[in-house]
Amino acid sequence: METHMTINGQITIPAILRRKYGIKAGTRIVISDNGDSIVLKPITEEYLKKLQGSLKGKGALKELIAERRRDKFR
Repeated sequence: METHMTINGQITIPAILRRKYGIKAGTRIVISDNGDSIVLKPITEEYLKKLQGSLKGKGALKELIAERRRDKFR
């Protein structure tokens, strides 16, 4: 598939891919630079469900809370 970029730097994701990955108006998308390619990952409910529990037992929540406290006092 191929698309083009507008003068404002916008691209259109083909409809078939939007349907396949559940991309709707307002869907947030993570953009990664892999050196020789760009990867777009939609942040959908399905994506978030897959992440659920992936940080379990790694102390991520405690670290996030500590970071928020540090930011509060800056």
